[in-house]
Amino acid sequence: MNLPEGMLDALAADHPYPRAFVTVSGAHLYGFPSRDSDVDLRGVHLLPLEEIVGLETGEETVTLMWDHAGVEADVVTHDLAKFCALLLRRNGYVLEQVLSPLVVATSPLHEELVALAPGLFTSNHAHHYLGFARSQWTLFEKTGELKPLLYTFRVLLTGVHLMRAAELQADLTRLTGYGPAYLPDLVEAKRAAEHGPLPPDAPSAEVLRADVAALTARLEDERERSALPEQPPARRALHELVVRARIG
Repeated sequence: MNLPEGMLDALAADHPYPRAFVTVSGAHLYGFPSRDSDVDLRGVHLLPLEEIVGLETGEETVTLMWDHAGVEADVVTHDLAKFCALLLRRNGYVLEQVLSPLVVATSPLHEELVALAPGLFTSNHAHHYLGFARSQWTLFEKTGELKPLLYTFRVLLTGVHLMRAAELQADLTRLTGYGPAYLPDLVEAKRAAEHGPLPPDAPSAEVLRADVAALTARLEDERERSALPEQPPARRALHELVVRARIG
């Protein structure tokens, strides 16, 4: 995707640290942005050594927000060590950020993280996607909005695909073959408004509940049968990457 003109300049001017990478997350990555969707930028920054080993330490997490040319945008970056610790905690969200094809800024360090990512996939990542799905389904039942419903299906299907294929795919439009036939219509309806309701021709609540329950059970089954390891084999390599970035 193309960022609004000047947004990268604003990021460079406002962010206090060098960035190892910045990618696009959120609805744009998940395949169902709306006309009024904001832009979610995520990534890794590099603290200088004196702000790591000294008494005055730097910011492990930097959050910035803009309204740039009528487009709302936010950026969240973590220091490399914090980000890598999150990668080791069966956190699919940060893996998706590393592997996002919507790259805003990159570096050789980012390329190393991308290369290591398959060695960080575990069967336990299913727990992340199951938990995220539960929270989004609860939000859908409370609000009736289309967005959390699509998030529910997206994370369940991402989890199923990861368990089956050992590949991380966050774009719902590339996963619809695993899900109900009505998903493409819901994705198309979402393009009209970020916080819109279900379209009038959407499936009933009973159908949606049954389909979500079936996909939840399928993800749990795929986790049990997955060939992925329980612990990330690239853990030591990730440690060595952080050390080299710090003192190399």
